[in-house]
Amino acid sequence: MSTQKRLNDQLPPMELSIMQVLWEKGPCTVQQVQAELPGAPAYTTVQTILNIMVRKKRTKRTLRGKAYAYRAALSREVAMGTAIRDLVERMFGGSVETLLMNLTKPEQVDDEIWERLRLVISKREKQS
Repeated sequence: MSTQKRLNDQLPPMELSIMQVLWEKGPCTVQQVQAELPGAPAYTTVQTILNIMVRKKRTKRTLRGKAYAYRAALSREVAMGTAIRDLVERMFGGSVETLLMNLTKPEQVDDEIWERLRLVISKREKQS
């Protein structure tokens, strides 16, 4: 996948904030999205970004009375997968192993997390 394509798949910070609102709340008007965003961006800013996201096919809109309701067309799972693949590629040279080794440093992982990781690994091994 080209670098340009990857950059187009990434959610810029404001789009990510908007998507988080839509993932949590479901369909919302511009005003409802605006009310949930930190830093109180202008209504017209939120409206413009939502319309850009419609063009990018990240959101869909439906007319409800006099206002559009926007909903996520991109799932949280797809967005996370894209962000993780990009992180692994850019920061770890495409090596998932290097990412995992960095994530499992002792100061970042306590016993409870290790136990959950063991369970996930055990389930994965049984599936193989």
